[in-house]
Amino acid sequence: MKAMHRIAMGLVLAGIAATPALARDPSGTYKRPNGDIVKVWVNENKLYCKIEKGKKVGFEMCHGMGPQGEDWFGKHMKHPGMPGFMTFNGTVTSNDTSMKIKGCAMGKAFCDSEIWTKLPPPEAKPSEAPKPAEAAKPAEPKS
Repeated sequence: MKAMHRIAMGLVLAGIAATPALARDPSGTYKRPNGDIVKVWVNENKLYCKIEKGKKVGFEMCHGMGPQGEDWFGKHMKHPGMPGFMTFNGTVTSNDTSMKIKGCAMGKAFCDSEIWTKLPPPEAKPSEAPKPAEAAKPAEPKS
């Protein structure tokens, strides 16, 4: 019986060790070194990065990168400063405060990277803030 227990535990531990790491979710709003504001999100396990404020509003940079370990990888990354027909092999790594986006052309012969700073979430506007519960009115005295 002990042998069966050890075999079962071994299989459980092997299954845990073989589970791949999930890519970190870098979703949020970031500021590029040039001042552009970029919205980053994950949809159906694909990463997207769209410029919201800057010279090329609406420009999509990450084009559905896929998870690879804890990072994201894609072969169709675009750069707003390059001709539209050019695509790059891209890698995105992130932590709680920033995101590094790296693009390479011709394999890894020509690479460049940027570090984007994560911005805090916007504060709720007063009209959107939850209203405090109204205090219960005292009952009218009966006369």
